[in-house]
Parts: sequence; structure tokens; C-alpha cells
Amino acid sequence: MMIDTKLLGTICKIAGAPGYEQRIRTFIIDTITPYVDEVKLDAMGNVHAIKKGSKDKRVIVAAHMDEISFVTTHVDEDGFVRFQPLGGFDPKTLSAQRVIIHGRKDIIGVMGTKPIHIMKAEERKKMPEVTDFFIDTGMPREEVEKYVRIGDTITRERELIEMGECVNAKSLDNRVSVYILIEALKELSDMVVPYDIYGVFTVQEEVGLRGAMTAASGVDADFGIVLDVTLACDVPGILAHEKVTTMGKGTAIKVLDGSTICDYRMVSFMRDLADKNQVSYQMEVLPAGGTDAAALQRHSKGGSITGGISIPTRYLHQVIEMAHKKDIRATIDLLKLSLLNIDQYDWSFR
Repeated sequence: MMIDTKLLGTICKIAGAPGYEQRIRTFIIDTITPYVDEVKLDAMGNVHAIKKGSKDKRVIVAAHMDEISFVTTHVDEDGFVRFQPLGGFDPKTLSAQRVIIHGRKDIIGVMGTKPIHIMKAEERKKMPEVTDFFIDTGMPREEVEKYVRIGDTITRERELIEMGECVNAKSLDNRVSVYILIEALKELSDMVVPYDIYGVFTVQEEVGLRGAMTAASGVDADFGIVLDVTLACDVPGILAHEKVTTMGKGTAIKVLDGSTICDYRMVSFMRDLADKNQVSYQMEVLPAGGTDAAALQRHSKGGSITGGISIPTRYLHQVIEMAHKKDIRATIDLLKLSLLNIDQYDWSFR
């Protein structure tokens, strides 16, 4: 079974800056409600899609719904908009890219910077910074200020396209995981699962795992599984030992990242399942960066046995990102297997 690229494209396109996830949250609630037993919101705005199990334990599966974005900080006398990032951007990719300012109505803008023709030699050699850019809406200040206020969020303007066996879109980080969690819950909807599943679509991950901390403490799960993208540094100029993962070679079972060492029992459980069921996978050791796994592992009352399933993705935190359809499908398969078999493993320390 391949993937529903139309649904994935819709999920990627909908705006959802950290702290302003209302549009994507509404879509998720409308989409997932028919397939689970209960849908709840917590005070942070995390969506809890709950499927009841046959035994008295809980598994939380987290996929963050926010996307790297910007927030408006100033409109100058000529109508150019200044901003600061919400989450980490690779600024060299921003030049001349279209964005959407979500003000009183949505306004299209273009990321502008000083033209190369009038840059001094030392300026041309310097890597750009986010502060070098402004947003040009094509309108004078008086018109801009009818619609744009300080604090309005700004997201990228991109459609999903298919390239060979890959998908290319803005916000695959982490909307591909939102899609995976929705699809897994759909496919499990008519099945009996051993433990209660809390599929949590978390907020504000890109600015510090904030939603997942609240969700983890509220659910107080025995087990945690985080869905997120990871680096596929499988491009020219990268040494073999720097690749982290390779796109097209399967889903990635997280060993560790910059904020979490996954429970070795969860790593072994997932690896054994993938081997037994012929799910293509690779191991992920990510030297820097973190995911909601850190929050799930530490913020339930006694901690939770936590692991991660990651999707190899190129061009992370740039204007567009790219993932392989087979890796996405393999992630759905491994997640489902994990949730169906989690009661069959010996979780004792040994």
C-alpha cells in the first residue's frame, strides 16, 4: 500500500505556526474523530485522539503539528515587514521565496534582501542571516497596516509535488508525521489493540517541546513513541559516516538524538518487529537536535519507556523538504506493528 499524497499535501499546506496551530488543529480533529473512541483538547491545545485498549496500560504516540514560521515585529515607513523566526531556519534558502502573512486576512509576500549587484565583496562572501531579510507585499505602508499587525504569524507558501518516488513540500517537518499518525489510527480503527493509545498531535515543538511536556504529564503513559523527521544527509559532499540516514532505505528507529537516549528495550522491540515482519528500516543516531521524545520520556510521573520512529528527510528547516514514499509507508507499518504487539515484549530490565 502506498500513501495518500492528496491528504499529505493538504496537511502540509495548512498554516500552523508554534502557538497558533488553530487551522491545522481543526483539520486534524475533523479528520481523526471518526476513527477513534474519543478526542480531547488540553489547555495547551494538544489534540488527544484516544483509542481504547483491552488492558490497563497507556501508550502515547506524539506527532507535533506546528511548523517553523515567523512572527511580525515591525512595518517600516515603506511598507516592508520585519520579523523574527519561530523555530530554526536555514536562512540561505529564504531569498526570493513566497510567504503568507496571516493578518486580518492572508497576505502574500516575498522574502527580500539587499541585491547582490550592490553588495560589497565582503558581503557576498558572508552567509546570510535571518535578520538580513524583509518581506515585500507589494503594497505601501498604509495598505499593509490595514491587514498586518505586530504579532501576526508568517508561514511558507508551497504546494506538495511528487518527484519520482518522493514527495516535496514545505513543512514535511513534521506534517508527514501528522499524516502517519492519522493513517495508522485509521488502519487500526477496526482492530483490537492491547493498551489505550493516546495519539497526541502536539503544539509548540519547534520552540522547545512545550506541548509534549504538558501532554506527557497529563496522560502519564507507560510507553511513549515519537514520530518526527530526521536528517537524510545522503547528498553530494557528505561523508559516509555523516549521513545519519539514507532516503529510500526505510523508516528509521531512533537510538538517540541531542536530547534523548531512547530506552534500549524500545529500540530492541522495534528492531525485532521490523526484522520479523520484513519492514525496511535503518538505525538513527542523530548527533544534534531533539524531538518530543525528551518530553515523553521525562514528564510522565514515573517516566515512560520511550522510543522514536523517524522519517529520513532531505533539506530540513529549509524552504522545502523531501521524503520518500516507501519510507513513509514503512513508518506507518512499524508504528502499527508496535501498537499491536507492545504487550508481547518482556519490558523488564535485563
